[in-house]
Amino acid sequence: MQSSFPRPRNGTVLAGYYTSWSIYARSFPPSSIPAANLSHLLYAFANVREDGTVFLSDAWADTDKHWEGDRWDEPGKNLYGNMKQLNLIKKKHPLKLTLSIGGWSFSSQFAQVTADPTKQRKFVTSAMTLLADLGLDGLDIDWEYPKSQGEGRQFLALLRDLRAALNDYAKQSGTPDNPYILTCAMPCGPQNYSLLPLQEMAQVVDLFYLMAYDFSGSWESTVGHQANLFGGSLSVASAVQYYLNARVPAHQLVLGIPLYGRAFENTNGIGSSFSGVGKGTWEAGIYDYKDLPKPGASVHEDLQMGASWSYDPQTRELVSYDTPAIINLKAQWARDLGLAGIMAWELSGDRPVQSGTNLLAVAQEAFAGGVDTSPPHLKYPFSHYDNVRNGL
Repeated sequence: MQSSFPRPRNGTVLAGYYTSWSIYARSFPPSSIPAANLSHLLYAFANVREDGTVFLSDAWADTDKHWEGDRWDEPGKNLYGNMKQLNLIKKKHPLKLTLSIGGWSFSSQFAQVTADPTKQRKFVTSAMTLLADLGLDGLDIDWEYPKSQGEGRQFLALLRDLRAALNDYAKQSGTPDNPYILTCAMPCGPQNYSLLPLQEMAQVVDLFYLMAYDFSGSWESTVGHQANLFGGSLSVASAVQYYLNARVPAHQLVLGIPLYGRAFENTNGIGSSFSGVGKGTWEAGIYDYKDLPKPGASVHEDLQMGASWSYDPQTRELVSYDTPAIINLKAQWARDLGLAGIMAWELSGDRPVQSGTNLLAVAQEAFAGGVDTSPPHLKYPFSHYDNVRNGL
């Protein structure tokens, strides 16, 4: 049940989360994904039923919507929606497509499902059915968060069962030399990561995507950096060091970056009190990186802390977000530590690649190497969708 991620790699891991809801108000269809600049694409999110069944959370967006070029008169049972488009993209680029299960909104069932062997078996079986049907290269588990060491052990047991199932499927589908991948979105707060058996998890997980953001926000009493590299009570560096000290190999760690900023209103600056967080781009207090800095705000960078923010003295609004200079600093730091690469949440928030200030492109350049091009899977003989079985 060993981890399958190829070592040595042939390039940097550049991973991005793409959400099912990106096609709505955000107007960010699959065709907008900068696939040439990515090695791994994580599709968010699948949900979990009380009985353990993993299921897609938006069937119309995920598998039903007809995009341009999709015919209504095709014979048979066929895959459409975002998942068909993502499969077409990975036929053109060596992009590994994984389904992320859970997330902040869909993690409520993990604890009770993993406490019941019958429900856990249903979780694994249904997740593997989705992998085979949808043309996936792997699964990503985003449990936010195990609340005890006991739940941490349950998480490990789930991952072991998933690893065994993924390895078995690779043999059944005739690709034992190109195993399917298993990844996890991982916490960067000590109250969460201290509960996890990280060394044992690393033996079955290919990549840990470190959610190195949301260190500060509306829940605090004073303004803080939301993703600082160094310093403070929470930092990227302290979290990464904990994982390394727990015997997680550096080449399995992927540093997460936010493609958004967190806002604080009626404040005099970092360390000061605030009241309110503002409207945000799509939800209160959160602005897409591509909308920052806001008009009238000036940008500030603290290279000692590895943090940046914008501040408007007229409106007294501060937004904590990562500028290209800070992403360059973080990526170089991660590269020097031997980390696998960079992950971004989430892709619709970035600027266009051609802008010159696309944060994933900045990170890629800082790693000073090409994107990992290990091949994705293209054959799915057991899919119940005719077009997936036939290569779309």
